[in-house]
Amino acid sequence: MEEEIRVPIYLITGFLESGKSSFLKFTLQQDYFASPEKTLVILCEEGEEEYEPELLKSANAVLEVIESPEDLTPERLAAFDVCHNPGRVLIEYNGMWQVSDLEGMQIPKGWGIVQHITIVDGSTFDAYLNNMKSLFMEMVRHADMVLFNRSSLEQPLATYRRGIKVVNQRAEIIFEDEEGELDDIFEGEMPFDLDAPVVEIAPEDYGLWYVDAMEHPMKYRDKEVHFKARVLKPGDFPKEEFVPGRIAMTCCADDTTFIGFICKSENASALEEGSWVDVQAKMAVEHRPAYYGEGPVLYAHQVELCEPLEEEMVYFN
Repeated sequence: MEEEIRVPIYLITGFLESGKSSFLKFTLQQDYFASPEKTLVILCEEGEEEYEPELLKSANAVLEVIESPEDLTPERLAAFDVCHNPGRVLIEYNGMWQVSDLEGMQIPKGWGIVQHITIVDGSTFDAYLNNMKSLFMEMVRHADMVLFNRSSLEQPLATYRRGIKVVNQRAEIIFEDEEGELDDIFEGEMPFDLDAPVVEIAPEDYGLWYVDAMEHPMKYRDKEVHFKARVLKPGDFPKEEFVPGRIAMTCCADDTTFIGFICKSENASALEEGSWVDVQAKMAVEHRPAYYGEGPVLYAHQVELCEPLEEEMVYFN
């Protein structure tokens, strides 16, 4: 049985000058975030924004600064717990430190991460992504929310979203500019005809289809689709089910994942793991444990062996 969380931790990650401090300062001033209990703010990266003493006092908060990853230890956190007896903890994490180090750390009894938010400066994102993609993908792998501020519709926002969704399907992704949240960034982008009797999913469009169908499964309910994919046969699946999908690479050859949908077929038991198939199926939306909720389920009319695609990998970049 998991230990009850007495002190919730809100983990904020992101690169330098992404807007982490501004986000936390804004949050501390909101009525919905007010609390009679003390808030401990652990600052692991000092940027241009500072936490003014007046703000901390009005928010009943105290600030502790960690200057190096070697100083962020279970003993240090335990000392903070004894010294401040916080009701909640906000951690502004250093963008150059490994998030896995914190997630795997022994923390004080009763503490627990309840929300992980990654903040991204949309105006500098491409530069960081080109140079530190692996580090960024680790940040978002277990994030509950990824917030892009300083964004513009002129940027390939849909591409950014797809890259994150293949790493972390459950993450909420928000894009904002100076005026607020940007909506409908996928509008008009689908390269396949959803009104066709059979929706043809070209190999190069598989990643886009996967992300959109996972985000908006009801849009695809009762659609007939046709595509080519590789066979995955999870050991805990019924014999009449398999997963046709593709290997997706988000960062490098060591950062790949298999993306696909549950598929029912009377021929599933005869399929070999790793073989390539040509699939035509009708899409449904069902509640499945593998999706942690509702998700697309394919009911195949045709599953035929085929030659591997010339480009087997799906790239998100």
